[in-house]
Amino acid sequence: MTESTPHQLAEIREEFLALETRDRLQLLLEFSNELPELPERYREHPDLLERVEECQSPVFIFVEVDGQGIVHLHATAPKEAPTTRGFASILVQGLAGLTADEVLSVPDDYPNTIGLTEAVSPLRIRGMKALLGRTKRQVREKIAA
Repeated sequence: MTESTPHQLAEIREEFLALETRDRLQLLLEFSNELPELPERYREHPDLLERVEECQSPVFIFVEVDGQGIVHLHATAPKEAPTTRGFASILVQGLAGLTADEVLSVPDDYPNTIGLTEAVSPLRIRGMKALLGRTKRQVREKIAA
């Protein structure tokens, strides 16, 4: 499978790269405020969510692949962790409506391409890469089941 950046993620990258470094953090904060709430079925069953251990803050994700092969990523992160929430929100929004194959084709280094490597620590970028990696692993598991 060839790697390619889906349209929504490419647009998000362009939004970040159009800004000065200091303004990129503000955009990341805006994304953190846009992280959708978990669907009720997950709020009552946190055991279904997977912790992303590489993130400094407690971030949990769950991936669904529906009957049409469309991926739905759900994530939760504390409001006190806007960087991590922002990364989760970028992926939730950027992967929304994509097929499993499209999600699996997202380049693993996408987090390095959005212009935040100068603005946040390498540890935080590694956390976003882990979010993407775990999402892709869950997609592979769901389509194999």
